[in-house]
Amino acid sequence: MKIDARGLVVMEKRVGESDRLVTLLTAEKGILRAFVHFSGRARGSRLSATRLFTYSRFTIYEGRDSYIIDDAQPIEVFFDLRKEISRLSLAQYFCELSAVLAPQGSEADGFLRLMLNAMYFLQKGTHPEGIIKSVVEMRMMSLAGYMPDLVYCAKCRCYEADTMFFLPRSGIILCGDCFQPSESQNPEPAVALGRGAMTALRHTIYADFGKMFSFRVSPKAESELAETSERYVLETLGRGFGTLDFYHQMSSAKKI
Repeated sequence: MKIDARGLVVMEKRVGESDRLVTLLTAEKGILRAFVHFSGRARGSRLSATRLFTYSRFTIYEGRDSYIIDDAQPIEVFFDLRKEISRLSLAQYFCELSAVLAPQGSEADGFLRLMLNAMYFLQKGTHPEGIIKSVVEMRMMSLAGYMPDLVYCAKCRCYEADTMFFLPRSGIILCGDCFQPSESQNPEPAVALGRGAMTALRHTIYADFGKMFSFRVSPKAESELAETSERYVLETLGRGFGTLDFYHQMSSAKKI
């Protein structure tokens, strides 16, 4: 069976002397893992089109036990991500996150569009890394079926207050009057959000796709937003990411 697909290479692993196993995020089939054999006249195009961070057109054959890439032609190569270590590590985190959250064997055009936009803005350096990271985390979680309820306070339905509290395990918000951490011996962890950060958090999941990266916040609000989105990912999925840890190490080193 032949599959024609558009996809972004989100992971690659060497197999044997020259072949590789690549993980693709495709519009048509979601996450798909396929082998690339480098031999013959098509070696050059297959090699360039199946590198990490490359968006390509693929012709893939479905074998009895695996997928095999027969032909690949690059559409966009996000090569400049490799020029700055924090951007590189953040892009690797996005790739790992997509491999975990995107569906396998079904349509994932929303995931692919999100990743391509994030890679473009990250490569160009036109948007703060923290903003890009929060948008990717919150929108990707929402696409995967983990959309939090950020419309009103879950208790009194208050829409806006000077401080709102986001509960990452429950995926809800509470206003300052309703948030009572002393109600139980083991209160759920919460993140305090000022008005700017709360507005930005809502924007990451409710804004039209074409506008989701189009906002700016103060450094304080950006910090609150970054903490909130990351904690939501980690609390909801119940796991960590090595690429995320590496990104934080590189970001800290850059600030020194």
